Amino acid sequence: MPAPALTRLAERHRERTAGLGDPAIPDVEVVLVGAGFGGIGAGVELGRAGFDDYVVIEKHEDLGGTWHINTYPGVAVDIPSIYYSFSYLKPKVWSQMFAPGAEVKAYARQVATHFGVDRHMVFGTTITETVWDEPSQLWHTTTADGITITSRYFVPAVGGIEVPKMPDIDGFDDYTGKIVHTSRWDHDFDYTGKQIGVIGTGATALQAIPELAKNAAHLTVFQRTPIWVAPKPNFRIPAGVKTALDRLPGVRPAVRGLVSAGIDAALGGVALAYGRRPEPIDGVTRLLRGWTGVVVKDPEVAAKLTPQYTFGCKRPSVSNAYLQAFNRDNVTLTTDSITKVTPTGIVTADGTEYELDVIVCATGFKIMERGATPPFPVIGRDGLDLGEWWHENRFQAYQGVSIPRFPNLFFVTGPYAFAAGSYIAMIECTTRHIVRALAEAKRRGATAVEIKQEPHDRYWHKVLDAHDKALWLSGACDDSNTYYINYHGDGAVARPTTHLDMWWGNKHFPLNDYRYEARPARAAMTGDPR
Repeated sequence: MPAPALTRLAERHRERTAGLGDPAIPDVEVVLVGAGFGGIGAGVELGRAGFDDYVVIEKHEDLGGTWHINTYPGVAVDIPSIYYSFSYLKPKVWSQMFAPGAEVKAYARQVATHFGVDRHMVFGTTITETVWDEPSQLWHTTTADGITITSRYFVPAVGGIEVPKMPDIDGFDDYTGKIVHTSRWDHDFDYTGKQIGVIGTGATALQAIPELAKNAAHLTVFQRTPIWVAPKPNFRIPAGVKTALDRLPGVRPAVRGLVSAGIDAALGGVALAYGRRPEPIDGVTRLLRGWTGVVVKDPEVAAKLTPQYTFGCKRPSVSNAYLQAFNRDNVTLTTDSITKVTPTGIVTADGTEYELDVIVCATGFKIMERGATPPFPVIGRDGLDLGEWWHENRFQAYQGVSIPRFPNLFFVTGPYAFAAGSYIAMIECTTRHIVRALAEAKRRGATAVEIKQEPHDRYWHKVLDAHDKALWLSGACDDSNTYYINYHGDGAVARPTTHLDMWWGNKHFPLNDYRYEARPARAAMTGDPR
């Protein structure tokens, strides 16, 4: 954020704390949390709708979110690049069918700069809590450096891939070698010629393992649950194709539409209908089992790399290098559970100790978990703590966006928001939902807008019913250890609908599903919002 805007917020804060300003007038109309694609997309939609008085607060030192913190070797998107972009701005640089991480971050900067969202950003600032103040109908947001910012609206745009999950194994504190989580990659460390152990075989490990194997003296992969891997149709985009996508009217939207329709067909026609028609997914499972056996030369290793659960229980992944890496002489796969970490390595259940210079934790993130979603206290009406309420009542949100008793609070990525596929497509849907609700509140002269209980509950029960018929909660996914299912046993990460339903629901929700209130002109103010 430019210095003048930051100074303005600080001056407003000082005036209010000194009793010189009107406590019913917010420092800023909207506080956005997170400068990844969620925060950038929300900023774009706010600006388009005339809401220019907003700030984007980011705890890291640069924008990009997931694509800023994840810089491990091999990081890239795992869906076609053309659909991993906003419909309203094409990327300047998109070299491959599946873009590498650096290009994705460059696109985030391109969007933020093009629409002026970067001018609203504050970096290196961590939020410690936000509290709703009923008399003023404002959110009071406190940062780690002690500054409090008041806003009419509070919009968390914190993605699920935010809080790293470290393995809970005895002895980690005693290890004397290098420990690194894939989302906190140390580029100053030289991994060449090292004995490296990788814990985890999910979508991140699938990208990192082949790259690490190229330079490691030896790479040991510790696998708890194998992952289904399909061939990756990756290629450099020919110049002629780029020209057609960029210059011929209608070509890019048509291709995006085809990709979206393909995802919807796969999701709606297969995963969501698994309880009634399991044959398509079972067929894909058989094909990939055969593919693994062909690619991996050692039949015993191939068997270990072949999941026993059905394809689709975990996020499907694509790679032309992961399975092939286990054909290398310097790569070992072990499926024995880890019992402890010693000062020099890892011991598995069979008693083997692996001497390691580096332990790479490809162990994912805390998604829809207590204390991680959201990663700071959010206190609504009557002192209700959102994180604790979700813990006690299960994760839920209307269209993945709003929750009763938390007025003027809108999530970009809330529970049951994401119809699996393009994360950015979801962001376009939920941010337009948010701006539609804000615009209606402004039209009605309301200072508080809150989702009503009945439509909220109706949506929640709709997604619960859909999950009951879908693949993820079926017996076919037993022992898949999928992050799709949280500690409540719910599939709160994913909206069990098609992309078309996600788009329609967020664009056409009844405006009267929300309650609109205006603050009394002479309402008493409180010194402490709690």
